[in-house]
Amino acid sequence: MNQETTQAKKGEAVGRIISVSDLNVTVLATGTAVKNREILCADLNGEGRLFEVSDVNAQLVSCIPLDNVTGLKKGLEVRRYADALDIAYNDNILGRVFSSYGAPIDEKPPVEGTKRSVYARNLSMEEIDISGEPLWTGIKALDFYAPMQKGYKMGLLGGAGVGKTVLIKELINNVYTSSNSNSVFVGVGERSREGKELYDEMLEADLPGKMGIVFGQMGENSVARNKAAFSGLTLAEYLRDEKKQDVLLFIDNIYRYVQATSEINAELNRMPIENGYPATIETDVSAIEERINSTKDGSITSFQAIYIPADDITDEAVQVIQGHLDGQIVLDRKVAEKGIYPAINVFQTTSGMIDVEKIGEKHYYLVNEAIRYLSRYEELEEIIAVLGIEELSQQDAEIFYRSRKLRNYFTQPMFVAENFTGIPGEFVKIEDVLIDVENILTDVYDDVDEAEFSFIGSYHNRKGRS
Repeated sequence: MNQETTQAKKGEAVGRIISVSDLNVTVLATGTAVKNREILCADLNGEGRLFEVSDVNAQLVSCIPLDNVTGLKKGLEVRRYADALDIAYNDNILGRVFSSYGAPIDEKPPVEGTKRSVYARNLSMEEIDISGEPLWTGIKALDFYAPMQKGYKMGLLGGAGVGKTVLIKELINNVYTSSNSNSVFVGVGERSREGKELYDEMLEADLPGKMGIVFGQMGENSVARNKAAFSGLTLAEYLRDEKKQDVLLFIDNIYRYVQATSEINAELNRMPIENGYPATIETDVSAIEERINSTKDGSITSFQAIYIPADDITDEAVQVIQGHLDGQIVLDRKVAEKGIYPAINVFQTTSGMIDVEKIGEKHYYLVNEAIRYLSRYEELEEIIAVLGIEELSQQDAEIFYRSRKLRNYFTQPMFVAENFTGIPGEFVKIEDVLIDVENILTDVYDDVDEAEFSFIGSYHNRKGRS
């Protein structure tokens, strides 16, 4: 919804303000019925101030303000403005950056065309397709250790400087290249500086035209951070339902959505549970997660960055979020420090697709064998540090050297990083990955130097082998 900054729209009068706080404007209704999520407006010196109805108790209407409440006071008349928050629902969303309320914030002309309520879409059981096809990304480490099905919800964990943004950009590029599908990025509680940096990086990588972006910035109030997730979902649903695409949806950070919802509930005097989270936390998270699904025409596959408060993985909000996920990708600083990119911690990275019925016996066996090798490799590193490599048995020596080749193999040249690395990016098919991993774990590549496996695509194709 494009907020009015000059003259407020003149709708039907519904009541007057009787109290104001940062996140709660209480209106005394004058008999005109209003409903939850309806948008109301007060005219302040010719400028429209908008509120969303959150609770109706007889004549007392609690509203959450969509902007600051400076200047609002008791007695101001409140009018009906719109049925609900809306955002563009057409092809013009691509290459644009929106606020949480659907207003363009990229200094470009207004977005024309059809709009839609950010709450409008709820899939029925009949529409949901749980037998979606695999979504291959062309990124070796992801497709091998954490394969995804269309419609999956994946957690993305990792701090600053571990390559999260590069991985996101590569996913956007690869999915667009392989299936001509677009992406949506939702910044929930993003720092405005980080949001600008991301947008500039997307411009450098020629990605904005392949995606729509919504930002609910950290400096805005809790309502903006809460509504950003709904607006972003609506853009993704347009691409899935109207354009019949397999959409990638990035939410950074889904925890900030829960945090913003908690702040709103506290201001509305709703009883919290442990750690100050609302009693409705499961319902609040489900309102987002249950809209991320596959249908027979398209899919939304999401990557959700998760902040872990105080590094407490047992935090109530984190547990609720993880209960909706189909897996997680963990980027590790210790891996990045070894010069391995993408810096994926293969021991903590998981996927519901790692099942012999879903990925086949060969892939399933190779994943488990690779994890076994790498686990033993970590043990051997400690032994070698004390006794030296000469003390290893022949079997352990084979595991040690093959594991180093395997570790190097899962580095990859990225398309979006070509300008910085000088190495052409490569999209690697899962069939080629399985051949290479099998050859590394057996004796086929025992005579190949481990350095030859760093930042390449498929080794057997590169060497012209079958």
